[in-house]
Amino acid sequence: MKQLIRSLVILFLSAVMAACATSGGQSTAQKRQEVLNMKSQVLTDLYKVKPYARTIVANAPGYAVFSNANVNLIFASFSGGYGVVKNNKSGKHTYMKMGEVGLGFGLGVKDFRAVFVFHDKATMDKFIHSGWQFGGHADAAAKAKDKGGAVGGEVVVDNITIFQLTEAGLALQATVKGTKYWKDAELN
Repeated sequence: MKQLIRSLVILFLSAVMAACATSGGQSTAQKRQEVLNMKSQVLTDLYKVKPYARTIVANAPGYAVFSNANVNLIFASFSGGYGVVKNNKSGKHTYMKMGEVGLGFGLGVKDFRAVFVFHDKATMDKFIHSGWQFGGHADAAAKAKDKGGAVGGEVVVDNITIFQLTEAGLALQATVKGTKYWKDAELN
C-alpha cells in the first residue's frame, strides 16, 4: 500500500507540474497560444460527445475552459491546472490558473478538462475576479486516450453549466472540495 501511495504522489507531482506550467513555450505570446490551442481542442472534443453544447456555449455571455490534473490519496484530493475565460460579447480572453484541495474517500490519478458556461455576465465577472468554487464531487474514471470510460458529465450550479471530459486516468472518488481560480499574472 505504501508503494502505491508513493507512486501516486510521484505521478501527482508530475501531473501538477505539467498542468501548472501552462505550456512549454518560451514567450508570453507562445504560452497564451498554447492555452488557446488547448481551449479549441477541448471544445472540439466536447462538441463531438455533446453536440448540443455548441449552441449553449455560443449563446452564453461567456465560458471558461480548464485543463486539470487531479490526484486522490485515500482521504485527500489535490488538483492543479490552467485555463482561459472568453467573453463572447467582447471577444476578450482572461487567462487563469487553478488549485483545488478536497476531503473525502478515493484513490487515483486523473487528467481532465472542464468547460464552464456562464449564463449571465455578472456570474462570469464574479468568477474572473473572485474565482472561488466549493462543492462536492463524485466520479469514476478508467481511461487512456480513447480507450476506457469515465463518468463525470454535466452539472448546472449558480448560473454556470459545467461539462467535464476525462482525458486519462484511473480514479474512484467522492470528495468535498474547495477550488480557487485566479488570474494568471504572467499571461494577462
